[in-house]
Amino acid sequence: MDYIDKKTLQRSAQQEKDEFINAIFSLIVENESGVLSRVIGLFAGRGYNIESLTVAPVDDDGRKSRINILTSGTPMVINQIKEQLNKQVPVYQVVNLCQQGPYVARELALIKVVSKGLERAEALNLAGAFRAQVVDASVDSLVFELTGKTQKINAFVDLLRPLGLVELSRTGIAAIGRGCQTI
Repeated sequence: MDYIDKKTLQRSAQQEKDEFINAIFSLIVENESGVLSRVIGLFAGRGYNIESLTVAPVDDDGRKSRINILTSGTPMVINQIKEQLNKQVPVYQVVNLCQQGPYVARELALIKVVSKGLERAEALNLAGAFRAQVVDASVDSLVFELTGKTQKINAFVDLLRPLGLVELSRTGIAAIGRGCQTI
């Protein structure tokens, strides 16, 4: 039987606390001037990084918006962020989709490639393999549209870089819980 001393156990417990985890916060907020600024200010004021941000109205009369924020931190930091977001006015609801249960997250990217000949043909072949759509084409350039998981978009972008990728625009994550659960 292995002997594990108290300091080793404490170090192990501290490492678990210090490990970074991802969080996708989905907020329902009043769609009014300054709300997004206050939410972003909460992150900036405490030194938390926003890795992805999307915002759009979600009801027919445009009074409420949904904000999706991808961030990372220790479990303690993630809990602090959620608590602080819940205190914001007019934030109606805050859910960490990563903790709530299964969820679906997607992102859209527009990718411009400038190339000719074999490089252009290879870019088109890759687009087919990734199910990207050509949304603009000229003699020298192609613009691809790709929707999917962040990892899929990252892989497509990495493969296009040596083929003449010159410009990239990404939407950030849109996410929603699976099944009957709602926020």
